[in-house]
Amino acid sequence: MPTSTRDREWAARAASGDEAAFRQIYRAHVRPVYWIAHGILGSAQDAEDITQETFVVAWRKLPGLELTGESLLPWLATICRFQAANRLRVLRRDRANTADAVDERLPDTVSVEDQVISAELADRIAREVGQLGEVDRRILILCAVQGYGYQVAADEVGLSHGAVRNRLSRVRTRLRGASEEMREA
Repeated sequence: MPTSTRDREWAARAASGDEAAFRQIYRAHVRPVYWIAHGILGSAQDAEDITQETFVVAWRKLPGLELTGESLLPWLATICRFQAANRLRVLRRDRANTADAVDERLPDTVSVEDQVISAELADRIAREVGQLGEVDRRILILCAVQGYGYQVAADEVGLSHGAVRNRLSRVRTRLRGASEEMREA
């Protein structure tokens, strides 16, 4: 099932209170959301917190969401960026009010340009994933998103360990190329 169709189905079910559908959304998108948060905050602990906050907000907002055929990832990335920006404001305020807790690693601002690039990058990656064949998309989800090993993915899709490894390598190269194109543009 294409990513957008799958996301629309999960979103509709989750919006009506189906927790299992929301768990599927979480599993499918938690890693990209985490890396967006980590890129903004630079801290694994803060990124984990913001990832969780992103999905809590998404759960509350799903009943009003009108998904128009796209992946949920751009919507989740937007929520994540707002949550991360709020966290940065709190951390800066705390840093300013606590003389002995200065953390020079915190950026002073969240660049609007970086947020736009992040949104465009998330859209581009979602489009690239949407263009993958069903087997390649399933391998990507199993290995890169859900963290399963090559053999588990191979058993799931009916291919050899080596075929899964090679296909995933090609998919990652394709996504990395799309990412680099966006950065160069």
